Amino acid sequence: MTDISGITGYYTNGTNSTNSSSQQLSADMNTFLTLLTTQLKYQDPMDPMDTAEFTNQLVQYSAVEQSIQTNEKLDTLLSMSIANLGAQAVSYIGKTAQVLGDVMPLEGGKAKATYTLDKDVLSATITVKDMNGNIVYTESVDKTAGTHEFTWDGKDKDGNQLEDGAYQISVSTTVGSGETNAQVTTTVFGRVTGVASDANNVYVGLGDAVTAQLGDIVTIRNDDYFDKDNGTEKPGEGDGTEEPEEPGDGEGTDKPEGGDETQNPSTETKSYFG
Repeated sequence: MTDISGITGYYTNGTNSTNSSSQQLSADMNTFLTLLTTQLKYQDPMDPMDTAEFTNQLVQYSAVEQSIQTNEKLDTLLSMSIANLGAQAVSYIGKTAQVLGDVMPLEGGKAKATYTLDKDVLSATITVKDMNGNIVYTESVDKTAGTHEFTWDGKDKDGNQLEDGAYQISVSTTVGSGETNAQVTTTVFGRVTGVASDANNVYVGLGDAVTAQLGDIVTIRNDDYFDKDNGTEKPGEGDGTEEPEEPGDGEGTDKPEGGDETQNPSTETKSYFG
């Protein structure tokens, strides 16, 4: 995730830059007016100064001042817009985001990405590297045109389980003689763990090691997206393990009619925090 202290620094620097421009213009304007009044004071009464030139300069100073004020207001609107986007992005926390990019988070031995080929190729190989540039895994993948999914269990080429973190993927292809190289686009999946912003953009954290710009998000999916893809359905959802029925639901142990003196309070009230 983007460091909060860094975000504050970026925003402060941007504001100081605008204020510095205003201060410089004010100083230049004061200097100009001082020189102008001095010239008017010592001008030759028989040959007075042409007022058209310094009037034109006053108009130019006024136009510059208005431009700076407009920029200040636009900066304010931009900051408000970014803050609003950040507030909306908070709802993404806990969900799975698909993001344009080539750095995917490995979480709990699970990582997922997609690659898209613009045409059929002779062969395609996906390579996974750690953030030091070391190749940890390679695999031959589908070579037909279109979008294909790639899942990785976090194990290297020797079968060793690697630590969770950020890993970079790349897809290399081979084409026929005389053909142009295939265009490859990659996306990565990750659980959104936080939202941050600076003066220019909003960022989301994927896992604990990857940061992506809000504008690069392609889709937002349910937080159990990985579990569904791995075939781990919840009980009672078509896997043959139905939830047990409670007494009194057709098992011959109906609750006595009338009165609720024997009700368990725990079945009537639930703690908000579980």
